[in-house]
Amino acid sequence: MLKPLLMLCVTLAALVATGVTGVAMAGPHALQVARRDGGSAGLSLSEAVQQVRQETGGRVLSADESSQDGRRVYRIKVLTPSGHVRVYVIDAQSGARL
Repeated sequence: MLKPLLMLCVTLAALVATGVTGVAMAGPHALQVARRDGGSAGLSLSEAVQQVRQETGGRVLSADESSQDGRRVYRIKVLTPSGHVRVYVIDAQSGARL
């Protein structure tokens, strides 16, 4: 119970610290962060984890940042409610699932 609450607090603190004013969906598998200055900050690892958790309803087993084809990506391993382990690769800039 405390782990999801802690993750939420960390995410909210990061959003406040970066000046994020809102989050807007750019499609079924993309998340863009709207900033006060009008720029796009991309997606943080904690935001990508939250997005995958909400989409799958599963339990996140691990999450890390790596590089794929010259771009920054997040690899998130999830145990689905049906008991399958799946790995999701998310583009850090666009939020698109690869």
